[in-house]
Amino acid sequence: MSEETPGFEEKPEVPAGATPDDAAEPKKAAASSEEEAAAPAGDSAAAQDSGRDAGLLAQLDQVRTALGERTADLQRLQAEYQNYRRRVERDRIAVQEVAVAKLLTELLPTLDDIGRAREHGELVGGFKSVAESLETAAAKMGLQQFGKEGEPFDPTIHEALMHSYAPDVTEDTCVAILQPGYRIGERTIRPARVAVAEPQPGAAPAAKSESSEGEAPSDKDTDAPEKG
Repeated sequence: MSEETPGFEEKPEVPAGATPDDAAEPKKAAASSEEEAAAPAGDSAAAQDSGRDAGLLAQLDQVRTALGERTADLQRLQAEYQNYRRRVERDRIAVQEVAVAKLLTELLPTLDDIGRAREHGELVGGFKSVAESLETAAAKMGLQQFGKEGEPFDPTIHEALMHSYAPDVTEDTCVAILQPGYRIGERTIRPARVAVAEPQPGAAPAAKSESSEGEAPSDKDTDAPEKG
């Protein structure tokens, strides 16, 4: 058995004739191999970070696309809801107008009786008060009466029940109102029933001939007096 001498470190065996630099070469090679091993590890970490960033960007694009689609859906639903509200409101108003027109149409005979009683002086006492209250309520609901004597005949709002000729009119004219007409706003619920007079045939030419006969003769039509 050999005894180790204390206080001395073991040194790597150096071949005979080798220099100190040759002994340091193994250490340099080991250090370079460690650096080469560390370099691929750093490149791999950078590649992982780059891949992670690309994945996050792709997810962000997907979220933005989904958000745009949901926003468009919400705007479309809001527009449809507004159209629905307007349509419901329009239908509600139309139904209300039809109901009011139907009610007032049923009251027209009563209003006609009130008008005839007023013309004959029979609208007195409590009956007068009730009749005026009814007329006021109908007016508040939009009922308007129309039709006057002397106004031009309009077939869109007048109904001719009688027909005659008159020399003092120049166009078809309502000469008598047999039943007044009623409307609600622009909607006519009953035309005015009238007697219509047309211009007398041949009246205009006759008037023209009479006016021509009344004109003073011109100098061309009369002989000038002879000079003495």
